[in-house]
Amino acid sequence: MKLRPLQDRVLIRPVEPEARTSGGIIIPDTAQEKPMEGEVVAAGPGARDANGALHALEVRAGDRVLFGKWSGSEVKLDDATLMIMKESDIMGVVERAATKSKAAKAA
Repeated sequence: MKLRPLQDRVLIRPVEPEARTSGGIIIPDTAQEKPMEGEVVAAGPGARDANGALHALEVRAGDRVLFGKWSGSEVKLDDATLMIMKESDIMGVVERAATKSKAAKAA
């Protein structure tokens, strides 16, 4: 089944946060009370202003985003648990840094 979000809503597949730091320290569940991370599966066309002009969303399918723990609503589609929320509930887009080998090739 496919779901197409309307207006400024975004469909997100939650991603479990890393339970271990890069130094190898295991983070207990109680210390992981932080914004959730997820991947945008689908996004609506955007919101309309008072004049009827369409304002496109800043996030697109495939973006990794951070959102609050209690943001949005859970939706079950084809045995997968997804989140649907307004774009304004998203705190930011996670941009992964390029690896050293990619950076060296670009230079």
